[in-house]
Order: sequence, then C-alpha cells, then structure tokens
Amino acid sequence: MAHTADKFLLNRLSRASLAILVGIAALCAVLGEPLTAATAAAAAGVIVSGRSFHPGRELRPWPVVQKLFLVALILLLITSFWTGPWALSHWLYGLALVVFALIPRGLATLITVVIVVLAMAAAHWAEGIADRHQMISALLLTILLSAVLIFLRDYKTRQLAPLRRTDELTQAASREYLSADLHKEIQRSEREGTDMSVIMIGLDAHASDNDPDEDIRSILPRIGRFLHSQLRDFDTYYRAADLQFLVILPGIATQEAVARAETIRKGLGTLLETHGMNLTVSTGIAGLNIGDDADSLQQSAANALRRAQQQGGNRTQAYSTWAPVTPPKQSVEGSAP
Repeated sequence: MAHTADKFLLNRLSRASLAILVGIAALCAVLGEPLTAATAAAAAGVIVSGRSFHPGRELRPWPVVQKLFLVALILLLITSFWTGPWALSHWLYGLALVVFALIPRGLATLITVVIVVLAMAAAHWAEGIADRHQMISALLLTILLSAVLIFLRDYKTRQLAPLRRTDELTQAASREYLSADLHKEIQRSEREGTDMSVIMIGLDAHASDNDPDEDIRSILPRIGRFLHSQLRDFDTYYRAADLQFLVILPGIATQEAVARAETIRKGLGTLLETHGMNLTVSTGIAGLNIGDDADSLQQSAANALRRAQQQGGNRTQAYSTWAPVTPPKQSVEGSAP
C-alpha cells in the first residue's frame, strides 16, 4: 500500500509540475525570453518522459529521451551564466537532486562538480551583478543539503531492503530470492546430512468455468496467512507465480512432506470453498536427491504439480526420479476425497 501511495503522489506531483512549467514556457515565449522558455520546455520534457509521469515510460526509447531532455536542460542553464537572464541560474539549486535521481552516481557527481566550477567562473567574470557571490554560496549550500538528502535516501533503502523480500499481497518471500535461498538450504542439507523437500502449491484455475482472477486476487492475502500458520518458523514459502507457491521444508523427507502437502491442500480447499470460490488446489512434492541443485529441485516440484493438474487437479503428487511418468495409481500419494 505504501508503494502504491508513493506512485500516486509522484504522479500527481509530476502533472502539477508539468502544468507549471508549460505555463512558464508559454509566458516567457510571449514576453520574448526564449532561453527561459526553452529551459522550462526542457524541464517539462524531463517530466513527461519520466516513469513517475506514466508507467509506460520505463520502456524504450523513453529513458533515452529523458536523458536527452536532461542534457538540454543542463546546457541551457549553464548558458544562462553568460547570456542571461542571471535569475535563470538559480534553477541550478534543484538540479543536483534531479541529476542524482536520473543518472548513475559517478556521472552525476562529475556533472555536479563541473556545474559548480562553471558557476564560480561565471560569477567571477559577471561584473555588475550584486548578488553573484551570494548565488555561489547558496548553490554550494544547496548542493550540500542535496548530498545529505541523497545519503539519507540510500540509508533508508538499505534499512528497508529486508522488508522488500516479501510479496506485498501474500507476505510470501519474493521470487527473486528463491533460487539463492534454496541453494543455501541444499548446501546446509548436504553438509549436515539431513533430508529436505519442497512443495509446489498451485490453484487449479484452469479447471474453473469462469475467470476468477479478481476473486483470487482478493483472497491471496488469506492464502498467504494460511500458509504462514501451517509452517514451522524455519520453513519458508515463496510466491513462485501468480497462482503458485513454493515451500521449502528443511529436515523433512518426501513421505512426511507428502502428508504436510495434503494437509495444506485440504485446508486451502476449505478456505476457498468458505469464500464461495469454485476452485481446487493441487500440490507437487520433490525430495532432495544426490546431484540436485536449486533449479532441478524446483523443476521436479513443478513437474509433479503439472502431473497432478493434468490428472484433473485437486490432488497431491510426489515426483519420482526413477519413474516421473508412471501411471496415476502408482505416483499419486494423495487424492481428493
């Protein structure tokens, strides 16, 4: 929810800033101040081509277009030191934050240093302008404050990084961490000589007569809470796909994992039925075998789940490395009542 609010506020701020800049550009064009009008237009271009203005701006060629507008804005502001109006150079106060937000840190630092040097040189030669020295001191103070804000932003990002490991909707761990975490668990299991299993849980949406996407999305938080309640403190579950979850069970052999998967499957089925959803759940189980890695173990569980769903769904299927395509009566560890 906080992430959605941030995007909403940034979008509103971008549109308000765009309206102001377009107004400045139009007014200055009418008043015969082409440099100010061009600078305002370049700043408006930076906003329009940014992702905070529209989500589609993340795709090519918009990032390149935004950087071109930024380069034009920087050149126009630097030009104002020598051609005037001198008041336009005060726009540089906010430029440091914009530069650090849009381009890599090293290049942004270089551009900021160059701008400060050029501003100091222009102020030295700009005789007859009383506030030129005050402008330089204010610019340096603004850049210092900008550096503090950038540091605080990076510090906040590092502090909140662990919280971003979870999916906002289901509170499951993010898929981005699945392979790395599974690799660590496999190494620990091999080092300690203990069993390990994974469960792939999938909603049988393909078997539904209607399109339940909106209903499923509304119940996903309850599914996440149910999974959390059924697992041990050191078990972890991940949202592997829109309607699939993967559970890592350290120290659990395949047969015990099958029993747990069947309990989870029946519990989720009851949860869906309670909320009036005509959906069933299938699970696929894979135990750690010699030579398995994170990818192969995930694939084994996915194959077991696929096999269960191909047999009609609403069942639990264990994967066998010796006979992955055996008849249903031999490979189904649990079936629907």
